[in-house]
Amino acid sequence: MSWHGFEERSIDLARADEVEAVRAFLARFDLSFDASVDYTVALYQGRTMVATGSMAGEVLRNIAVAADMQGEGLTARVVSHLIQEAGARGIFHHFIYTKPDAAHLFSALGFKEIARAEPYAALLESGLGSIAEHCKMLAAQVADLPPGPRAVLVVNCNPFTLGHRAVIEKAARENASVVVLVVEEDRSLFPYADRLRLVKEGVADLTNVRVLPGGKYVISAATFPAYFTRGEEITKAQTRLDAEVFGRHIAPALGATRRYVGSEPYCAVTATYNDAMLAVLPRYGIEMLVMPRIEVEAAPVSASRVRELIRQDGWDEIAKLVPETTYRYLRAPETAAVIERIKTSQSRH
Repeated sequence: MSWHGFEERSIDLARADEVEAVRAFLARFDLSFDASVDYTVALYQGRTMVATGSMAGEVLRNIAVAADMQGEGLTARVVSHLIQEAGARGIFHHFIYTKPDAAHLFSALGFKEIARAEPYAALLESGLGSIAEHCKMLAAQVADLPPGPRAVLVVNCNPFTLGHRAVIEKAARENASVVVLVVEEDRSLFPYADRLRLVKEGVADLTNVRVLPGGKYVISAATFPAYFTRGEEITKAQTRLDAEVFGRHIAPALGATRRYVGSEPYCAVTATYNDAMLAVLPRYGIEMLVMPRIEVEAAPVSASRVRELIRQDGWDEIAKLVPETTYRYLRAPETAAVIERIKTSQSRH
């Protein structure tokens, strides 16, 4: 398609030469190309690439315009193209993750800023739905909880272990009520629906605990892509941004003033996330409490250890690390496909 002398081309992500051209263009802006995107468009003037942008689900990313083409409306053209493509795929809500000094470009296109973590990143959104609507829903879901100090935990639980149970139990003892948000992004080895169910079953006896879906604003591909993909250079930016979103929006909606986490001896990304929360959350009046991992036979209990034992068929050891509800699930015939996927995968999540 041509537009005012510029040609729009959909990039064939299966062709190495087309992908390499986009990667080389983005490198001029200190941006990297993520091969996991669903779609990429580039604008050309003759044979020269002058702008590009990609999408991955609801997230618009890697949007860049050549320096000598600034002010020509190319950012708007790329964003418009991506939104049209997303609409054709049934996607009508959009995030943009960008540098803070570029956020105004997208605000001018109707995007609203959710949070920023200077000097690293800003997160904006547009389309159907908003963080304000999401927070209203969260507030309604916890309105009947007991008054008094309220704590939040954000958990992946891949799968739910006695370590997760211990942190939730501690929070339940020390607060009038506890909200547990289960990461909803479905990129872990255990499916989200199963993880949510296991958490609910594992804390069913704790009457002041409410388990809820994490939603798209808590450790999602928009706010925290490094949790699911490698990229050490951007981890600090993304963890800070996720902590900002939580402190500014999620915690107030839930009426929470405390956040509990377990210490992290294994996963560098999660350890960095804990550090980010310790730096960010107190500014929003949220106390951060870190509980040392419980140990079984002198080794910290972790979901990663359970997954490794599954690969080794170490079921006797697994039984010592998880609640009975989790163990029954792991041994159930209907879980066989999940178990097989774990045995053939080296994914860290």
